Amino acid sequence: MRVAIIDESAVRASVMQDGLTELDDCEIFVIPDRRGLVRRIAEIDPDIVLMDLGNPSRDVLEEYFAVSRALARPIAMFVDDSDQESIGASIDAGVSAYVVDGFAPHRIRSILDLAIRRFHAFSRLQNDLADARGKLAERESVDAAKRILMQTRRLSEPDAYAELRKTAMNQGKRIADIAEAVVTAHKLMGGAA
Repeated sequence: MRVAIIDESAVRASVMQDGLTELDDCEIFVIPDRRGLVRRIAEIDPDIVLMDLGNPSRDVLEEYFAVSRALARPIAMFVDDSDQESIGASIDAGVSAYVVDGFAPHRIRSILDLAIRRFHAFSRLQNDLADARGKLAERESVDAAKRILMQTRRLSEPDAYAELRKTAMNQGKRIADIAEAVVTAHKLMGGAA
């Protein structure tokens, strides 16, 4: 496992490294400053990012939230003190584990596991949502194409769908692709979908 530790404090970073020593086959990379952070993380390509921010200012916190939005990796963020707004912003930014005043070397392993599992669970939910939205868009396109065929060719709804299905089979395409082509052609000809 490749672990990137982002911490401007060498003392805190070493405590975090100590907590990771019990992990087998773990490569640890410490990033001590914020300059070029996203680029440096991309070069390291870690499996997880640990950020120990101590007691950050609002600007520093926002900067790290922007970094976490740009990364597609599990992120565990450690802070000494927090408020509801910061916790909400961290969740919105994609932070997998936001640990307030709970940093201890013996807890690192469980926090790592939690962050990775939450990241993968959230990724699955995002993929499921994208699939559902895609299927809904396809369904809307098929419905629009059926309406166009019903209006322009005076077909019943089952006949309009049968026409779309037959055309898709004849052309070796999906019904949604044929439906989208019907809707696009209709719009080009000046019709309203």
